[in-house]
Amino acid sequence: MGTITAAELERLNNLNANERAESLAGFADDFDPDALEGALQQEFIDVLLAAVEGGGGTARARMLVGEMLGKLGDPRLYMPQYPSYWRTAPLLDGGSLELGRFPVTNSEFYRFVEDGGYDDESHWTEAGRAWLAADGTRPWRDSSADTDEKFLVDNQPVVGISWFEAAAYASWAGGRLLTFQERMGVVRGPGKRPYPWGEPFGHGNANTREEVLARPCAVGLYRRDCTPEGVFDLAGNVAEWVEDEVDEQRVIAPGAWSQESLSSWAKARALQAPECRGSDLGFRIARG
Repeated sequence: MGTITAAELERLNNLNANERAESLAGFADDFDPDALEGALQQEFIDVLLAAVEGGGGTARARMLVGEMLGKLGDPRLYMPQYPSYWRTAPLLDGGSLELGRFPVTNSEFYRFVEDGGYDDESHWTEAGRAWLAADGTRPWRDSSADTDEKFLVDNQPVVGISWFEAAAYASWAGGRLLTFQERMGVVRGPGKRPYPWGEPFGHGNANTREEVLARPCAVGLYRRDCTPEGVFDLAGNVAEWVEDEVDEQRVIAPGAWSQESLSSWAKARALQAPECRGSDLGFRIARG
């Protein structure tokens, strides 16, 4: 890791958004979050946050900046008990929905695990309890120990989650999974947008296969993948489980880092078995 000094941070702050992101990415290869302490660490977090929210640099540079921020402690992350976790978005039927600003992150799901979420049957559906008890089941609590650490950064969406685990987390957090109609309504808004930012899909607006990152990135990293109300990562980054069931399968909104942009359309949907767990599949929650 290059040397981070107060003078270097001042230099970074004086760069434009593109230059700042590219310069910061140079620290990522051998980045050690324990090498920074006190005021210097907080100043570096502030510089990283400014780069994430500035939206400059290449997709790869922004991804590396977001990863460093996640390892140091991303101040944008809240748990569901805090008002800043939620955004209220209008729906197509004239109503509104309160939902997570971001998909559920690794940081959040760790809390569920640490709080005994896998052991509290009250949060699990009957089918979910049967899935947990079945021979050969390795829930995220156990399988994450064998997962590549690039998928486990605190401020990235949690992936490798079955529908049963997503529903249990939602119950534990005092929320629920969105329905597909609700999620589509949030993306489209009153103006019936095809994507959160409008149209066309364009280039560099969401973490899809075209970006060639080949992995999830920090939530909110793609600044245009956001509704006017501030709900991020609806077109890309990770696909999302929703509540709906069709012939014993569950519906997902498929836009993700592994999928081409056709999967990012507001009306796009796919079906998966509820026990399916993929490195491109996560979820978000709503309440009310």
